[in-house]
Amino acid sequence: MTTFDRRTLLKTGVVLAGGAAVMAAFPGVASAYSWPSSLRSGSTGAAVKELQIRVAGWAADGPKQTYVAVDGDFGPGTAAALTRFQAANHLPATGIADSDDFAALNALESADGSTAHFEFGEFTSKDGSGFDGGKVGAATVKENVRRLMYKLEALRLKAGGRAITISSGFRSIAHNQSIGGASNSMHLYGVAADIYVSGLSTRQVYVLAEACGFSGLERYTLSDAHQHVDSRVEYPYGSQSWWWESGTIS
Repeated sequence: MTTFDRRTLLKTGVVLAGGAAVMAAFPGVASAYSWPSSLRSGSTGAAVKELQIRVAGWAADGPKQTYVAVDGDFGPGTAAALTRFQAANHLPATGIADSDDFAALNALESADGSTAHFEFGEFTSKDGSGFDGGKVGAATVKENVRRLMYKLEALRLKAGGRAITISSGFRSIAHNQSIGGASNSMHLYGVAADIYVSGLSTRQVYVLAEACGFSGLERYTLSDAHQHVDSRVEYPYGSQSWWWESGTIS
């Protein structure tokens, strides 16, 4: 009998009924993160911070310049993002995270810390330097990329489960210079990606990204170009201002 690991099943589009059932179908797969019994408004600490990372792509219902602060404080923004995640994953939309919600979140997690539909190798610098040679250390780049992956998981689901191809993720300083990138490109920190979404135009991707907490969106085109997304306002090395080059569209 042929066997498949969890990433293969998720990447090939196999769907199991119910968010919690996904993890139950793989009893040998353990989460890399240990959640408490529940999280709700007023909760604080590391587990809240991790929850915020994982629901960050559910920052809004539609085009809105907002994001989920990763600060370990479970406030209204976290509750609203969690509620959207719950609704999208056919879970009771209570704004309170419990075991079923943690199971659905864990189903998006891979053993190496990447996510179900994205691998770290997709985001490494094209010059072969991995996550080294940027404007922050490799460990920081990798964590930034991990956070980016969860936003892209949300975008992928909002796009109807269409595959997302990463044409450019992290760039070393040398590689960025070789392709004429901006001197303070968000790619140098691992907080940006240039993406293609199967079957969608760049305009359609831009619109979806407006609801995913991305603060940097390059102008969309009508050609077969990639769409740039980044999270510049959330990091001290970002511009601290929103850059939606095509403005707000719907």
